[in-house]
Amino acid sequence: MSSVSALAQQTTGGPTVLDPLVVIGRSEGEPPATGTVGQPPAPLPGGQVASGVRLGALGNRSLLDTPFSAVSYTEKLIRDQQARSVADVTLNDPSVRADAPAYSERDSFFIRGFSVTNLDTLYDGLPYIANPRRHFLEGIERVEILKGPTALVNGGTGRVGGTINLVPKRATDEPLTRLTTTYLSDAQIWSHVDFGRHLGPEGEWGVRFNGSYRAGDTAYDNNDVQVGVASLGLDYRGERVRASLDLNHSTQNIDAPTSLFNAVAPGVAIPRAPDGRINAANPFEYHDSTYNMAAGRIEFDVLPNTTVYAAGGASRYREDFLTTSYTIGDPRLVSPGVGDAQADFGFNPQEIQGFSGEVGLRSEFDTGAIGHQLSISAARSLNENNRGEFNPRALGFPSYPTNIYDPVYLPGGSVDTSGLPRSNELIPFADLVSTSIAISDTISFFDERFQLTLGGRYQDIRSRAFNTNPARGTVGEQTYFYEDARFSPAVAAVFNINNSLSVYANYVEALTEGEIAPVTAVNSGDILPPFVSDQKEIGVKYDLGSFALTAALFEIRQESAFTDPATGIFSADGLQANRGIELSIFGEPIEGLRLLGGITFMDAQLARTAGGTFEGNRARGVPKTAISLYGEYDMPWLAEGLTLTGRALYNGSTYYDAANTQKVSDWTRFDVGLRYALEGPHGKPVEFRANVENVFNENYWASSARGFLAAGAPRTFTLSASFDF
Repeated sequence: MSSVSALAQQTTGGPTVLDPLVVIGRSEGEPPATGTVGQPPAPLPGGQVASGVRLGALGNRSLLDTPFSAVSYTEKLIRDQQARSVADVTLNDPSVRADAPAYSERDSFFIRGFSVTNLDTLYDGLPYIANPRRHFLEGIERVEILKGPTALVNGGTGRVGGTINLVPKRATDEPLTRLTTTYLSDAQIWSHVDFGRHLGPEGEWGVRFNGSYRAGDTAYDNNDVQVGVASLGLDYRGERVRASLDLNHSTQNIDAPTSLFNAVAPGVAIPRAPDGRINAANPFEYHDSTYNMAAGRIEFDVLPNTTVYAAGGASRYREDFLTTSYTIGDPRLVSPGVGDAQADFGFNPQEIQGFSGEVGLRSEFDTGAIGHQLSISAARSLNENNRGEFNPRALGFPSYPTNIYDPVYLPGGSVDTSGLPRSNELIPFADLVSTSIAISDTISFFDERFQLTLGGRYQDIRSRAFNTNPARGTVGEQTYFYEDARFSPAVAAVFNINNSLSVYANYVEALTEGEIAPVTAVNSGDILPPFVSDQKEIGVKYDLGSFALTAALFEIRQESAFTDPATGIFSADGLQANRGIELSIFGEPIEGLRLLGGITFMDAQLARTAGGTFEGNRARGVPKTAISLYGEYDMPWLAEGLTLTGRALYNGSTYYDAANTQKVSDWTRFDVGLRYALEGPHGKPVEFRANVENVFNENYWASSARGFLAAGAPRTFTLSASFDF
């Protein structure tokens, strides 16, 4: 359903004159309603958020017709904020927070208070083929966030808090050749070329290439990063057939990477965060990774409103590293002082492979006065993890005391990994297979004002693990096997009160593989059914033409297992319940002023725990209040094309432990920037950007999720110049 964003009529003594009519609907090159291959939905006013989002098997839906809380950030926003990875973009949403340090090798997220790792990020709707550690944005057109469990639309396991989907770039109808050169403090140079063309008699073939290289010292002590990215997107758009092929490659080499594993010993007060420039990693530590991926999609319109499709992809990621983890207040320390920690080396090369495939049908038709949007799909995905398991102490790696404010550095050559296996020499460690069939029908009444989606997904989950440690038995022997299946129902409804206002509600689920009762339990060896996490949500969306407001009220309940201390029975009696309110804004409420972001209030509670010990406590790492607000203000009175930008981020205090005795302070961060756009030679656009992140150099713990502490980044300067040819 399209919405008209501006229509004004002027009455004079002469003929009636209409102001320009701007329709936010299907953009040029966008596929039909039952397809997805082609240009994504057009941006909304302001250009930072799209007018629609992809709902997995359900296809593209406009935001007003989407009965979920969803947002799609555009490539324009990515460029204007000079974002480097997905975590830089998701920071615009107060319900999403990164839980990995800025100078580590990975992105990881908390969505609506639940952990969602980068392994769970989708690429063009397919799981397990995006970079499992950090996916770079040079070849990405949209970063989409669908909040809440997504068993119906995407299938797979986990992703209780939500799903992030990356939409690849496609060639636009206008030829594009863009060169961007960027400087990042302290001494990184980043060059990026973006090239797009349509070829063929009717322009039916599209080519989009992105290549970049970034290298140099960061604002983090001793930290040097080298990143190379290449992505090629090919597409074909015929009269009834559309197809795409994506090839991706990236390398990331980091010297002295920060560690994710900054743990705090039980009973130790959380120390103040260190200066964001301080790096406790030794200069000789490293993390080197390589990622390759191929994905394809094809769809055929068997009828004008019926499309069959198939998609598939595969990826391989390899990483070799030597890093340290730190335990603040470790019992091994003698008379520990504030910030004292024990450092332990880790060496665990990995190879992660992903395979994903999907076939399906989408059809729109009417039965009398009732409209239908039918979706049927079958999907299968495989995630394989190959690794070596090494005991650092048995290898002679030292363990030593340090301090997070005044680190101790070992001399070069203290750790020798030259004779150890690398990531291309490993054996199977674990794999996970998900096979599913989904069906849904969106029934519409009253000229599509009321839409009701009914459906579900039947999933079979199989998981295995193998021994990789000779000290524990035969290498390669299967040590774990789990398989179970379940049908997950879903219901969602949206009512368009008028062309600008809609209300919605949904009940959806997510599945996580169950656990096997440990040997200490009375029912040792019992296999528990898949854990079910469910969401109930109601919300409202109001499109005022130049900007939009949304509000959502939700509750997500996640099951877990424990051994009852009274009966000794291992069962799925654990429960965490997150209840929250989200308020957001995006668009241009006043001419020349654009706003994006909002505020989230959350009550994340441990509802059922072993023996009732922690019942009623707050869940670890989840703040009660989070704010993200980004703004842009045009200043033509100073210079045409000059724009001031700024962002305010706030994260309320959290608890590091389930007992709620170790409290992490709240934090506030401000970013500022300037952008200047002008017309260059031959009428081509030229843009200059300058951003300062953490302008007041605030020291803060950016995350305390999953039992780790992640320090925030220091003040960082970014300057770029972009030229179109």
